[in-house]
Amino acid sequence: MQNIRPFHVAFPVKDLEETRTFYTQILQCKEGRSAEKWIDFSMFGHQISAHLKPEETREVNANSVDGKQVPVLHWGVILAWDDWHNLAENLKAHQIKFIIEPYIRFKGEVGEQATMFFLDPSGNALEFKSFKQDESIFAT
Repeated sequence: MQNIRPFHVAFPVKDLEETRTFYTQILQCKEGRSAEKWIDFSMFGHQISAHLKPEETREVNANSVDGKQVPVLHWGVILAWDDWHNLAENLKAHQIKFIIEPYIRFKGEVGEQATMFFLDPSGNALEFKSFKQDESIFAT
């Protein structure tokens, strides 16, 4: 696989302090720069920016994937297999309410992956997934 550079994503939030707590204490992201209306975090080495804009937050719609209702608008990180399992256990310990509980999707098929979905405090849908082999990420 090629040398991947960190991605950047910006997203709206309802409350900066609630967001700071969730991303630093639950997801264990390192806080970066911040200002009155935004906070940058390092999420597994990627830059995410939470912007205070409550009127931009909204409920997400879903599509059926592998028999589950997957939020259409979502983002996250593909983690190493052990890191994904550690994150899933950490989220369960913090009693995070999952949209889709951690499980193995497409079991025994091309693209088999570990996945889980949950919301941040502002209702932004997050997916974290993992593949046992990176070559499976784009397998058809």
